[in-house]
Amino acid sequence: MSNLPENFSYSEDHEWIAAPAAEVVGKTLRVGITSVAADRLGEVVFAELPAVGDTVTAGETCGEVESTKSVSDLYSPVTGTVTAVNEGIHDAYELVNNDPFGEGWLFEVEVSEAGELIDAAAYAAANGVE
Repeated sequence: MSNLPENFSYSEDHEWIAAPAAEVVGKTLRVGITSVAADRLGEVVFAELPAVGDTVTAGETCGEVESTKSVSDLYSPVTGTVTAVNEGIHDAYELVNNDPFGEGWLFEVEVSEAGELIDAAAYAAANGVE
């Protein structure tokens, strides 16, 4: 499954959360976009992220990611309260492309409810990732 972390959960909208689906509620976890999304977007040049204290809702838009090709909505994979935003990416948007599952994370959320999440194998199969 190429570079998809197997211990993460994924949304069909190409976001990830850093824990298996059964373990997200009640935890504060990082969220980002997948390498599939980053590759499709091309070079990321801007991101509008939710602010600390904002409530995000699973399956609903919570920001945008802009690339040299297009602007894409950012969807939250879970419901909860944003506790941190990766301010570092505003100085180095290439992190979203170069390290989407690591330094290119977007925000952290204290999860109150999981959205429709799938595991790495299901995400890979749905997106033709080997």
